[in-house]
Amino acid sequence: MESESESGAAADTPPLETLSFHGDEEIIEVVELDPGPPDPDDLAQEMEDVDFEEEEEEEEGNDEGWVLEPQEGVVGSMEGPDDSEVTFALHSASVFCVSLDPKTNTLAVTGGEDDKAFVWRLSDGELLFECAGHKDSVTCAGFSHDSTLVATGDMSGLLKVWQVETKEEVWSFEAGDLEWMEWHPRAPVLLAGTADGNTWMWKVPNGDCKTFQGPNCPATCGRVLPDGKRAVVGYEDGTIRIWDLKQGNPIHVLKGTEGHQGPLTCVATNQDGSLILTGSVDCQAKLVSATTGKVVGVFRPETVASQPSLGEGEESESNSVESLGFCSVMPLAAVGYLDGTLAIYDLSTQTLRHQCQHQSGIVQLLWEAGTAVVYTCSLDGVVRLWDARTGRLLTDYRGHTAEILDFALSKDASLVVTTSGDHKAKVFCVQRPDR
Repeated sequence: MESESESGAAADTPPLETLSFHGDEEIIEVVELDPGPPDPDDLAQEMEDVDFEEEEEEEEGNDEGWVLEPQEGVVGSMEGPDDSEVTFALHSASVFCVSLDPKTNTLAVTGGEDDKAFVWRLSDGELLFECAGHKDSVTCAGFSHDSTLVATGDMSGLLKVWQVETKEEVWSFEAGDLEWMEWHPRAPVLLAGTADGNTWMWKVPNGDCKTFQGPNCPATCGRVLPDGKRAVVGYEDGTIRIWDLKQGNPIHVLKGTEGHQGPLTCVATNQDGSLILTGSVDCQAKLVSATTGKVVGVFRPETVASQPSLGEGEESESNSVESLGFCSVMPLAAVGYLDGTLAIYDLSTQTLRHQCQHQSGIVQLLWEAGTAVVYTCSLDGVVRLWDARTGRLLTDYRGHTAEILDFALSKDASLVVTTSGDHKAKVFCVQRPDR
């Protein structure tokens, strides 16, 4: 796997020694959404009165399983507007995952609780083909770096790869119970983490395989570093390993006080791969040097919100880090919590810049490339756009009648694609007055 040298990538960022630490972190601004959308209990009560069978019958007339929405918001079963342009409605249960083809951003792949995965067109929702053969919930799906291949993985550990152009299955493998799956950033190589602690790496479609054996517990999250030579993997026991993909050995292992005090939930890297951010159910986000393997910063929940102090076990049960990521144009990081807090941190000073409160838990966040805008999706079924420089809510998009479970953003940030517990995937056109 050819890639640029690590030294060349690291040269673009300031040395880690320039990071300073401040014990007292100041909350500059708190942004609250008021009045907010109904809480999940209210939503659940309202949904009991909805006759979904009638809705499904109305949509059965469309063989492609998609619905073009009118330009003006339509009143749906939740008596709210639908801001989406396209709705993909072929799934018959919750839709767990979505990914866009990286080359053209014209295709999506979605996987769901109905044991199905579909490749479809964003412009009109037309089905290209079904990724058939799964017998458990499809929780992972994604396109290869050049958009020629698409992979799907289900909870039982069955992974399948199709060639997009021919719509033919070209490879499959049965691993252990699947935790995560990701394509290599510049080669037809697929990586996956399983509940037995292994991280797998395959060349596709010839099937050459390498395994990276972790501790005897699930490998809960992972990410290939931008250089393509290393991967960072987080585990259920709170440990973090940075693997050399070619040699097959761990370069760095973070455990004990260096690791987390609970299972890892998410991991991200900055643009050149010099910094890693890890999140856990222990409510901490840790900033790690990918070069030295040392923790260079810790973001704790008590700095995020002014709330009554809880016992350690109680706090862990009520809150956790769900998603995180780096801004590509400013030294900022975003951390999303299950309690609905979006925290924006200044990495150069290790201080909290803004706290943006949601009415329900954040499921995932994504930074828009080349800007300081961060997108969040949450359990209230809403996508929100935030200006990380000011902490201000720019806009939001609604249309789902249940929680959003995953979302993806096109490279030019013109489209947001969401999946939901309402059995739908939706395409929203992003329109911002500040662009």
